Amino acid sequence: MTCDRVQHNIILAQYGELPDELGFQLEQHLNTCEACRREWTAIQILHQELAIDPMLDPSPNLLASSRMRLEEALDAMPPRSLFQRFVGNAFRWQGMLKSAPALATLLLGVGFVGGTGLARYEAAQQPQMPQAVVMSNAQQGAIASVSGIVQTPNSQLVQVKYNRLIPETVQGSLDDPQIRELLMLGTKLSTDNEVHAQSVAMLSDECRAGRHCEEEPQGGATVSTVRGALLASLHSDRNPSVRLKALDGLQPYVAKDQHVRDAVLDAMMHDASPDVRTEAISLLSPVGADASVRQALRTVSTEDVNPAIRNASFQALQNVGEIQ
Repeated sequence: MTCDRVQHNIILAQYGELPDELGFQLEQHLNTCEACRREWTAIQILHQELAIDPMLDPSPNLLASSRMRLEEALDAMPPRSLFQRFVGNAFRWQGMLKSAPALATLLLGVGFVGGTGLARYEAAQQPQMPQAVVMSNAQQGAIASVSGIVQTPNSQLVQVKYNRLIPETVQGSLDDPQIRELLMLGTKLSTDNEVHAQSVAMLSDECRAGRHCEEEPQGGATVSTVRGALLASLHSDRNPSVRLKALDGLQPYVAKDQHVRDAVLDAMMHDASPDVRTEAISLLSPVGADASVRQALRTVSTEDVNPAIRNASFQALQNVGEIQ
């Protein structure tokens, strides 16, 4: 009896499944082979250690619930594909045809060739996934969009969620330049209309409160990036409510910023929303002494097709004194 066979018989003997006629041969081999005898001793010691903690039988409730979960999982399994059924049948045929090795070999060969061809066909029919874009430095990639804004009630704390390759979140005060930069990006790059409106509203509130909306030196010129974001929203946003909010934030600067005044004049003359035009007229009333503003109000009060707009312009002119 070889050592390989003895190793197998040792396992069977430990579990009481070795036939009696092989037990004597095993005993004789162990008397003459030191290596197999050490293996026999090690397995005996292992069984003694395992016997210290007896195996507990599972409760009937656990068995019943486990069987139910198994049945539910089997019912929830999707139907097998043609290739999977073919492979499963091939294994069953192999067991049934052990007595006919030549036929079994032939069927297994045909099944292997057919299965390989079918697998290649299914793989060719699967939709090709786009290759992942590999960036040399993903952390420094451009911001793709702003996807969420949450402001802590009654505080300057705001949380802005923005997207690079994966969603990222930054939290900080509205006084932080990075937070303001992300809010300005939210007015242009947001993938969600509500997020876009929130960005404009927060920037407008900052300007109304006189924070971070003044002109700053940049590249040899003085600009206000926050004010510029509100001007862009007033000019091109499709949502009248957002344009109204942008107007509200620009109100403190109509008198002292010619660019803001021109943008408000343009909104009064050409905006598609009557509400936006009426609000623009209201913002221009305090600067009605300006010749261009006065002329625009006269034009609208006499030529506009909307009676409400004509009346609002006329009332604004009545409240303006004569130009000195």
